[in-house]
Amino acid sequence: NIFTQQPSYFGDLDETLPTVLQVFNNILHKCGLQCEGASAEPQKLEEKVSVTAGNMPLQELKDIVLYLCDTCTTLWAFLDVFPLACQTFQKHEFCYRLASFYELAIPELESAIKKRHYEDNSVFADLWRRISHSRKKMIEAFHILINQVCLQPILE
Repeated sequence: NIFTQQPSYFGDLDETLPTVLQVFNNILHKCGLQCEGASAEPQKLEEKVSVTAGNMPLQELKDIVLYLCDTCTTLWAFLDVFPLACQTFQKHEFCYRLASFYELAIPELESAIKKRHYEDNSVFADLWRRISHSRKKMIEAFHILINQVCLQPILE
């Protein structure tokens, strides 16, 4: 694989991970949520959150769910193909951050999808399928991380 041929790519991965974590923070922010440890900056007083996943426009909810689905699928695929990257992910407390994101965002998004009234039921079905897929890929990525970072060292 390319990381074997070019070991300096591990440094690139290390520099890229804060951006990946920022993707999750951006989704939380758009849903009116705040992740523990997500930001060193306090929320501004005038930044009272009025938009939530439950009251945002349908197109914005769709965009967030699609963005989340793409991100989770890509993240899982990368870790599945290249599990050695897990050590670099762990340096950034990725398991903790992913679990916190999951706990905050998934119930909020699922609730918003379920409670919304749809003119076309196929939109609901598509959103539900994508949020379910996102949830599954987050869990699978978490399993890869735990296996590589915690379990494999014990077995070796």
